[in-house]
Amino acid sequence: MLISEYLALRNQVSVTTGNPTVNLPETKQPEGESFAEALRSKINEKQGVEFSKHAIQRLEERSIDLEAGNTLERLNKGVEIAADKGSSETLVLVDTTAFVVSVKNNKVITTLSNEDLTGNIFTNIDSTVIM
Repeated sequence: MLISEYLALRNQVSVTTGNPTVNLPETKQPEGESFAEALRSKINEKQGVEFSKHAIQRLEERSIDLEAGNTLERLNKGVEIAADKGSSETLVLVDTTAFVVSVKNNKVITTLSNEDLTGNIFTNIDSTVIM
């Protein structure tokens, strides 16, 4: 899956223009549920990691496919494991791709492909998860 397809699925960026848009799906509020309760339940729904603009650029530059080998699913699982252990900044290794993730913000900061890993030093992380 290319990053543009991923973003299109998440309705975060208009793929045709590249301009940020907010497309909220139409949902009906259950009978008897107040707006505050509906908002609270929506906030508490489990969402996958988000990608910073920098991380999106790196995914595109390095042609990293998030669908290959369930990379995105495994990345989300790795972030969940790091959060359970109390990490705040972690390096998640999924096969030959590295993701530096702000666990507390649930956001991928940057990503590196196998070719970019050699000779790099990862600083300001408190944990590493290998998936």
